[in-house]
Amino acid sequence: MKIDSKTAILLCNGEAPTKGQFTDSLHSADLFIAADGGAFTAQDFGLTPDVIIGDMDSFTDIAQAPCPVIKDPDQDTNDLEKALSYALEQGMDAAVVFGATGKRVDHTVKNLSVLKRFHSRFNSLVFRDKFSDIKLLSSPHTEPLPTGTSVSLFPLSGTVTGVTSSGLQFPLQNDTLQNGVFDGTSNKTTQPEITISFKTGELLFFINHNKG
Repeated sequence: MKIDSKTAILLCNGEAPTKGQFTDSLHSADLFIAADGGAFTAQDFGLTPDVIIGDMDSFTDIAQAPCPVIKDPDQDTNDLEKALSYALEQGMDAAVVFGATGKRVDHTVKNLSVLKRFHSRFNSLVFRDKFSDIKLLSSPHTEPLPTGTSVSLFPLSGTVTGVTSSGLQFPLQNDTLQNGVFDGTSNKTTQPEITISFKTGELLFFINHNKG
């Protein structure tokens, strides 16, 4: 991430992070957006967003909101899409999204589709939950990580070709990852920096918070 980047923290209505995890990320935020029902989690944490945005089918008590509310009834976009679009409009070029996973599996899968849609529009876009950081990779990708970090790769596009990695316990060499065949989950870093490259497809990268 660029030193001068502007970061938005988004709080959605999926499984809530721990308060400590969320506030640690919030310290470096330039903008705090609650996506509809994510406003309830913000209330539970005793925090006030800069703005609440969504179709307001969950957070309906707009008159009692502690901050500006943007109601967007468009049903062709979900609340996360609305929040990410607003972040871009406000000049943000990095975003960390909490509450995009958990609870309903269909919502999680939809939000992974949203991750794909917005990936190229941010310098850094990360979904963060209690278990993992989730990001879509551009090739080649190099990242410093503590040795022994649990990581996984997953072909979001169904098939990803020409995958090569270094710094992992089970390295890949021009391999193809394919749903239902070989997907690259449950690996571990063996060096303080890893590199992943691929030729075609969309590749998800999971950095798990617990080692092992």
